[in-house]
Amino acid sequence: MDTHPAIDATLSQVGVRLRQLREKKSLSLGDLSRTTGISKSTLSRLETGQRKPSLELLLPIAAAMGVPLDEIVAAPRIVDPRMPQKAQRTGGRVIVPLSRNQGEPKAYKLTIPASESTPSTRTHPGYEWLYVLSGRLRLILGDYDLTLGPGEVAEFDTQQPHWFGSTGKGDVEILSLFGKQGERAHIRARTAPSAPGTGRPLPGADS
Repeated sequence: MDTHPAIDATLSQVGVRLRQLREKKSLSLGDLSRTTGISKSTLSRLETGQRKPSLELLLPIAAAMGVPLDEIVAAPRIVDPRMPQKAQRTGGRVIVPLSRNQGEPKAYKLTIPASESTPSTRTHPGYEWLYVLSGRLRLILGDYDLTLGPGEVAEFDTQQPHWFGSTGKGDVEILSLFGKQGERAHIRARTAPSAPGTGRPLPGADS
């Protein structure tokens, strides 16, 4: 039967802990073997990870060394993976954090109403990835003026002047990943620059 990755990781550390505890108590493998009745070869294989730990082996070892079993086997802490989705409002936008960790990138789901359609570009440190779930998203990035539909992705350095919102024809729902660094996704924004508000390439732009 398959085990949980966290349990496998915990069991893989049992041998190291056994050896550390035995050496801390100044016990040789021979000493522990005589006290527990477990052969030296079995104890050695337990400490090197060549023998899978079991209660039949670990209980007498813990008793012989005078330590609680959980000092040898720390029960894995399995965190409930479900994220409480607490919506926050910023202006007319509804933002739902989708990651609990303090590191980067951070994940969010954003719902942008049709009224959020007036561009106001800004810059700040970071890197952003956008994935359109539903509706039509307008993205302005420097000289680019793009419209993205469901399933399309964009990524960009947020130190470039940018804005994204609705085209004004309906609400937009997107996923956003924001961080200072990260592996790049497909760059929808790497197309010919277009005249703001037109969606058409700027004159002289490469196609």
